[in-house]
Amino acid sequence: MRDFAFRPDPEVRVRTYRIGAIGAGMIMADCHLAAYDSAGFPVVAIASRTKSHAQAVADRWSIGKVHDTPEDLIADTDVEIVDIAYPPDLQPALIRQALAAPHVKAILAQKPLALSLEEARALRDEAAAAGKLLSVNQNMRYDQSMQVLKQLLDSGTLGDPVFAQIDMHAIPHWQGFLQGYDRLTLANMSVHHLDALRFLFGDPEEVTCVTRTDPRTEFAHTDGIVVTTLRFASGLLALSTEDVWSGPRAEGYQDDQHITWRVEGTRGAAKGSIGWPTGAASTLSYNSIDDTGGKWVSPTWDTMWFPDAFVGVMEQLQYALHAGTQPVLNVADNVRTMALVEAAYLSIDTGRTVQLDISQD
Repeated sequence: MRDFAFRPDPEVRVRTYRIGAIGAGMIMADCHLAAYDSAGFPVVAIASRTKSHAQAVADRWSIGKVHDTPEDLIADTDVEIVDIAYPPDLQPALIRQALAAPHVKAILAQKPLALSLEEARALRDEAAAAGKLLSVNQNMRYDQSMQVLKQLLDSGTLGDPVFAQIDMHAIPHWQGFLQGYDRLTLANMSVHHLDALRFLFGDPEEVTCVTRTDPRTEFAHTDGIVVTTLRFASGLLALSTEDVWSGPRAEGYQDDQHITWRVEGTRGAAKGSIGWPTGAASTLSYNSIDDTGGKWVSPTWDTMWFPDAFVGVMEQLQYALHAGTQPVLNVADNVRTMALVEAAYLSIDTGRTVQLDISQD
C-alpha cells in the first residue's frame, strides 16, 4: 500500500494582506470571517448595505472599522484585498470600483461573478487591463473530500476516470435577492458541482441538461430540480444532480437530506459525502488495485466545507499576490465555469445536447 500523505486542507503560507469585507450576511459572517479568524488573516474593515448589520458583524469578529457604504470601504487606503459577498447584479459595479482604486491589490468575488457570461468576460478583461488579481469564490474546490479526491486522481491511484457523479438531495436556503432573477439552481447551486467536476477532470466537450420546477419554491423560476450530464474527450461520463425538493416536509417527516459523490476509474474507485446539509465533515473512502490491494481505505479529518474551505479560498489569493502569480481560482478559469453553466441553460432551452467550445473563453 502506498504511503500517501493526504492533505485535506491547504497550508497557510501567507497571512499579511489587509482585507476589507463587503457584506454582512450569513456567508460573510459565518463562513468568510470565521475562516479568516481561525487562519489569522487580518480583516481591517467591513461595510454592507445596512450599516447596523455591518456593525453587529464587526463587533462579533473584532473588526476595527465599519464604513457607511461599500464604496467608502473600497476607498479606504488601508484595504489591500476587497472581499465581496454581494448579490451578482450589484457585484460588478463594486469590482470595477475596486479595479480603479490604486491601493487595492486584489479582489475576491462571489459566484456567480455576474448575471451573464458576457459581463463575466468583460470583468475578466478589465481586471487584466488593470493589472489586478480577480479571484472568484468557488469554495467547493476546497472542500476536504474534493481536495483529497483530486490528489488521488493526480497520483494515478484510481487509474483513468471512467464515470463520476455528484448526487445532491438537499434543500438550499435561497437568498431573497434570487427572487428577482429568472435563473435559480443551475446558476446558484449546480455551479458548485459543475466547477468541482472541472477542477477534477478539466473541461468537458458536451453538456446535456434537463430540469423541472421545484414545488417548494414559491417564486417564479425555470430551473428547480436539475440533472446535468457531461461528456469528456477521454470518454469520461459525469453526472450532476441537484434535487432541491428532496421530498416533502411535514411534522414527523424523517429528513434524509444528503450529498454524495462517486468516481470510478480503471484501477480503483472513490466515494464520499459532502457534509454541508448536516453540518458534519465531508467523507471519503477509496480502493485501488495497485495501492490498497482492492480494500477500502477511509482517511479522516476534523475540518468542514463551511467554514474551513474559505481559508483555502483566501489563502490562494494572498499567496498569488505574494508570489506574483495568478490565483488558483482566477477569473479566467471561472469564466470557463460560467460558459459551462450557460451551455447547460442552452441545453434546457433547446432540448438538446450542446457542444462546448471552451477555447473562445
